[in-house]
Amino acid sequence: MNFAALMAPLGPFGAAPHLAVGVSGGPHSLALALLTRDWVLARGGRLLALVVDHGLRPGSDAEAASVAALLRGQNIPAKILPLGLPPGPRLHERARAARLSALLAACDAAGAPWLLLGHHRGDQAETVAFRALRGSGPDGLAGMAPVRATPEALILRPLLSIAPARLEAVCAAAGLAPIRDASNTDPRFARARLRQAMDPDGPMAAALSFIAAGYAHRRAATAAAVATRLAQSVAFRPEGWARLDRAALGQDATARAALSAALRTIAGAIHPPPAMGVAGLLARGHGTLAGAVLTPSGILAREPAAVVPEWRGTTWDGRWQCSGHAPGGGGWPPDLPAIVRAGLPGLSPAPLLFRPAGGPAQ
Repeated sequence: MNFAALMAPLGPFGAAPHLAVGVSGGPHSLALALLTRDWVLARGGRLLALVVDHGLRPGSDAEAASVAALLRGQNIPAKILPLGLPPGPRLHERARAARLSALLAACDAAGAPWLLLGHHRGDQAETVAFRALRGSGPDGLAGMAPVRATPEALILRPLLSIAPARLEAVCAAAGLAPIRDASNTDPRFARARLRQAMDPDGPMAAALSFIAAGYAHRRAATAAAVATRLAQSVAFRPEGWARLDRAALGQDATARAALSAALRTIAGAIHPPPAMGVAGLLARGHGTLAGAVLTPSGILAREPAAVVPEWRGTTWDGRWQCSGHAPGGGGWPPDLPAIVRAGLPGLSPAPLLFRPAGGPAQ
């Protein structure tokens, strides 16, 4: 397996790169750690393996410790991340989200700007099939992206085109015995049932992976067109609002996708707003949707009624982080539109210093 060729399109990485890799102890993430170790050492860089102790079953802490010890025995520094996930519904879904959050936080703390994950061709096929069953559109059928940006690190998935049997062979060649997670074959979970119905090394998985690559190419072309349209028609402001030029935005499919992206950014939403709602808002030229408001004059702001008024620790409305007192008094710029000001935190006479989450202080 030419791992350098798999990594090449995910770069550039520069000299002496510092990477992190998520390792569950299963054969695929373990193989990724071994391959990445050799790749990093050849470039004079550093690798940190991150092992999540999910705490979902008795002995998970000991299992995580054994995985970390195995990695250290392979000259791979390892850190254990206790998850402490509470029981309840949607366990697998919540566990995946919490695990990724913990991995990214660890990357941020370690100063590692790249996080590698061991998803392979079978995982990609499973994702595409699962989304197809749920009625996903073209973007969903593109499956997992090989590169995804987050505030903490770039998420890289270099193994999406690799059959899992080849990764099993990497572990076998190193004389390592991976850990097998019984929940991956537990028929109580929909993904496990789908996994059992489809051979991850077989022709169906290969075909679904090929389909995902085609849709991913389309998704990349659409993203480039949307980025261009946004640059031409939307001016984002540091206080968390934007001014929209409706003539430059247009009324076509790219305009709908660009408006959807702008709405999601302004509202701080995880998922895009409903497509029919976006089309209606674009046609009207004003209105509210998914936590954002568009005025007839082209101001796109957080909908005041959607703002969460109470403090959440040091974060207000999931968007503003309080970091201390601003020197010399003052407040928000006096020329802010009223609709924007209505969706911002009020400042005291000795104002607090706010900054957008992940952004510069305001």
